[in-house]
Amino acid sequence: QVQFVESGGGLVQPGGSLRLSCAASGLILRFNNMGWYRQAPGKQRELVAGITSGGDTNYADSVKGRFTISRDSVKNTVSLQMNNLKPDDTAVYYCNFDQREQVPRFWGQGTQVTVSS
Repeated sequence: QVQFVESGGGLVQPGGSLRLSCAASGLILRFNNMGWYRQAPGKQRELVAGITSGGDTNYADSVKGRFTISRDSVKNTVSLQMNNLKPDDTAVYYCNFDQREQVPRFWGQGTQVTVSS
């Protein structure tokens, strides 16, 4: 059974940084295109960053230049480094398959990120 477990969220002031981590079991992340998603209250879940099996990365315009997605093939994790956080980044963050390649499923609990002064 595939399982994603996200961690690393918290409360941070505007301009601060957080690093999220996603541990996967039941699959090998480096063989899949993966993504980080977020869902803010009252909004649809959106894909904010992706990493391909080949290591190429891509980002939504709203986070480009501030967020960095990476993968650790030894630990079988995917991370999201978030810098210069803004209140609009407040959301629950999830990792999953990149929706442009396959249907995301096996959603985890996510990790809450709150950006507020």
